[in-house]
Amino acid sequence: MGRPKYDDGDFLDAALAIAAISGPPAVTIGAVTDRLKAPVGSFYHRFASRDVLLGELWLRTVLDFQQGITAALDAGDGFRAALHTPAWVRLNPDEARLLLLYHRDDFVQGGWPASLRDGVAAQTAQMESGFARFARLVFGRARHDEVRRAQFLLAELPVGAVRQHLQRREPPPPIVDELIGVTYRAVIADYRARRR
Repeated sequence: MGRPKYDDGDFLDAALAIAAISGPPAVTIGAVTDRLKAPVGSFYHRFASRDVLLGELWLRTVLDFQQGITAALDAGDGFRAALHTPAWVRLNPDEARLLLLYHRDDFVQGGWPASLRDGVAAQTAQMESGFARFARLVFGRARHDEVRRAQFLLAELPVGAVRQHLQRREPPPPIVDELIGVTYRAVIADYRARRR
């Protein structure tokens, strides 16, 4: 019987499982290979370092998360974009803990590996572009104040609303969506009233 074959996804999934329970510092090469029962050499065959593994895990997770927001904005539905966070958290609790309870700098110490820098820069640009698209869609323009409101409605409000539930390892209850919706409508109504 031959050795089991491992691919990049197996190592990333093992790192995710460890990080979701104990945080990114617990993701060591030894912990990942032990979890998979894989030889250490098979790790280095796929990843140059622990930082590369953790960087790829963070990037994979954030890009998956952003797909839903992008799809909602593509459909012209700003409200669905704002509600994407609690919906995604319910479907992806481990990924949500990793993404929303930690900062990306918790994954890679001392700067991002060159192999990932372009991906991180593209992800940052995609998020900033999403805020501007949302601002144009909902507020009719994308100047500084409108983009700042978009950032609040798409990122700060929903993440703040789900954070305590992630810390307690429970899915966000329906009232989270209700509170995000009430705040969403209030911010937009206030903005429109000021523009009259």
